[in-house]
Amino acid sequence: MTPSDATAGQELQLLRAELARSQQQVAGMAAAQEEFLRAVSHDLRAPLRHVTSYGTLVREVLGDLPPDVAQSAAVQEALRFLGTMDQSARRMGMMIDGLLAMARAQRAPLNLQPVPLADAVVRARAALASAEAGRAIDWRTADATRLPTLQADPALLQELLVQLLGNALKFTRHSARPCIAVQAESDPAAAQAGQVVFTVQDNGTGFDPARADGLFGVFHRLHRESEFEGVGAGLALCQAIAQRHGGAITATALPGAGCTVRVAWPGSAAVAAVAAPSRA
Repeated sequence: MTPSDATAGQELQLLRAELARSQQQVAGMAAAQEEFLRAVSHDLRAPLRHVTSYGTLVREVLGDLPPDVAQSAAVQEALRFLGTMDQSARRMGMMIDGLLAMARAQRAPLNLQPVPLADAVVRARAALASAEAGRAIDWRTADATRLPTLQADPALLQELLVQLLGNALKFTRHSARPCIAVQAESDPAAAQAGQVVFTVQDNGTGFDPARADGLFGVFHRLHRESEFEGVGAGLALCQAIAQRHGGAITATALPGAGCTVRVAWPGSAAVAAVAAPSRA
């Protein structure tokens, strides 16, 4: 063995040792994240339950006061305070749910299989039946032969579509003739890169593009909570799911002119390359 071979062997051993240390650090970070998720799912929910439960009890106590006292300005103000407290506690619970959903999407192993997008849209609409009840929505979903079959984890793709269609339903609530379209997009550049593209478009409230920075950030909202419910975690979850599959998601809109969400999904080979569960 030449001196250069010996040196190369030593460097290789050092690199392997460094890789082992890095893998151990990543494993430790993953374990810490798992512990954090357990705390979030259990320990942080307990005080929230106490806040909402005791708020209800205080409201009942105030309701048992003599009518003239119960209708006093002080008691009515106290009831408004309780309403704000309850609303904030429930909002925090929804934020915890959003963080947990994102963590699961980022870490769960991908169960990849061919999923016809048309079938996935039907299932997502069924899951949103209560949000659509009583409304005349003009659904414009492309024919099944025109929508692609995606190589995807069925559960995660379902979650992505539920979030996107749910947003479209929510933000078309005030539209005179609400319309939601799911279409395949012909994009030669994407096709050359081995991607398929589909869009979810609505004619709802839209948003100001100037305020769109961080649109896919966690808890980023472009509308007041008094106008539309939610905590701003849905699009962040969609982005996490798309990225987990090696895809990308973007959104364009104008105030009062609706929104178009564009999802670029990689072909089979590209998805398979990212199928291993994330350990970061």
